[in-house]
Amino acid sequence: MQLIEGAGTYTAPPADEPNHWIEHLRATDLSMGTYSIPAGGIDDQRPHLEDEIYVVQTGQATLVTDSGSAEVKAGSVVFVPARESHKFTDIIEDLTLIVVVAPPYKSRETA
Repeated sequence: MQLIEGAGTYTAPPADEPNHWIEHLRATDLSMGTYSIPAGGIDDQRPHLEDEIYVVQTGQATLVTDSGSAEVKAGSVVFVPARESHKFTDIIEDLTLIVVVAPPYKSRETA
């Protein structure tokens, strides 16, 4: 067992960055972290080679993907399969997401 303190807590990005990412856990088959985007901010991520589950902790935004779009807010849980383009847009409140990635984040980058 591992208790992960601070997961899901909003962290403002550094002045020269559009968002903030911190990985809290990396195991053999998955990783987990917190992704924070300020209100009015920009989600600059590219499609990943891993599956992702987003658990919205705070904020409100629209998630736009290849397969559609959805309004998300605290309590929303979204699955995004590997290789699907996705971006959070129209971020009207600071957005904080717990992100579960399987296999671990960037572990397939060289595949």
